[in-house]
This record gives sequence, C-alpha cells and structure tokens, in this order.
Amino acid sequence: MHHHTPPTDAFRATRASLRHVAIHVVARARSQTTGRFSLRVTPGGFGTPEFGESLRRVRVSGTTLIVEQDAPGAPSARAIGLDGATLIELAEVAGVDLAAPLDVGHDTTPVGDVAAGLTVDTHAARLLAEWLDLSARALDHLVSATPAAADPTSARLWPEHFDVALDVAAAGGTRANFGGSCGDDFHDEPYLYVGPWPDAWPDARPGADGYWNAPFGAVLGAGRVPDFDTAVAFFTEGLRRLAR
Repeated sequence: MHHHTPPTDAFRATRASLRHVAIHVVARARSQTTGRFSLRVTPGGFGTPEFGESLRRVRVSGTTLIVEQDAPGAPSARAIGLDGATLIELAEVAGVDLAAPLDVGHDTTPVGDVAAGLTVDTHAARLLAEWLDLSARALDHLVSATPAAADPTSARLWPEHFDVALDVAAAGGTRANFGGSCGDDFHDEPYLYVGPWPDAWPDARPGADGYWNAPFGAVLGAGRVPDFDTAVAFFTEGLRRLAR
C-alpha cells in the first residue's frame, strides 16, 4: 500500500460507490437468500462466501462485478463493469431485488437513485483492494499467533462500515476488535485499528499512552503502513497490551 497522500476526490468517489455496491448488490444478494450479510475479502476486492444450493458467489474484482456459481455440472460466471453502471444494471446481473427491505446494521445507507451511474476509478479500486488484502492477511497472521483461549472470530468484511475485522478475547473477560477500514468520517485515509469493546472502558488501554490514539482505541493510517510486517506489528502490539 503506497497510498501516502491524502485521499483524492476520485478515491473518495470510488470508495463511496464500492461501499454502496457492497451493501446494495453484494450483501443484498447473500442476505435475500440466507439472511446473512457479512462479506469476505476476495481476489481484487470483496464478495460473498459461496451460498445457496448452486454455490453462488457475488463479488467485486477491480472495477468489475462478477457473479459466479459452481452448480453441479453447470459452473458459470457473468461479469459487468462497475464504472458508469447503475444499481439497476448490477442488480439484474446479480439477481437482487433493490426494492426489498435491507438491514445490514445501523449505518445501512438508503438505496438512493438506482438509475445513477457509479464512479469507480481503476487506480482507486486497486488501492482499496490492496488495502483490504493487506488487512486480511495481517488478520490471518493475528489468528495464527493468537492462543486458542483468545477465541478469535473469523475475519468478515462489514459492508456498512466497509472494513474487514475480527474480535478476540482480551484480559478481564472483555473482547477487542482488530480490523482494517477503507476510511470513513472519523479518519478519511484507510487505517488499521484496535478497539477494546466499550464495556471495558476506561481501564482497557494498558501501557504507555502513545499507542492508544483514538477515542475507541488505536489507529494507524495507511500512509504509515508500508508493508505487511508493519500491519502485523501494529496488531501484535495491541494484542500484547490487551493480554495483560
């Protein structure tokens, strides 16, 4: 991730469009079949786990929406470009009903103008995919380094927050979130974070104050995360402090 400059307008527009697609096309496709809406980091972006009898998967790779299935004897894939496409067009390919109620958490965005063209810049989409990939790999490493007693959850991508996260047991019977966000109103640049669950305040921030730099815990902006090892070190330090 060499995204050392503040986010550009193209990056923000792409992030907003991809988050909207994550909620109203990708998560909606899984939700209307299974009632579940969490997503995963997938090659070049994000998508659903396989679901349904046909093992469908709806995902974004770069600037493309891909809908694939591994039905017995009938594997298939369809694709449609995202830039300039409308939710109506994407929903048709993904087989989703835009008019159905959808709740993916309290930050669910309204579906809005389904005939408006999306803005998905190739470079920005690649930066976002690289950031999600780096975050997911660092979370995988965290799980591998975590004792079984810490009971980690699986890493899931939450469409309404547009972040990939898991949580683990920390000291004192509480839990803490570890994740990578694509950036939001709190912190415009993509960032990693560690957030002890609120029931642990105010004593869940052990160690010197330098690490805990956010109202909910600790953040590290993408510009300060040049590589995988830096991301792992940030998560590992949080885990070390919270294990006390």
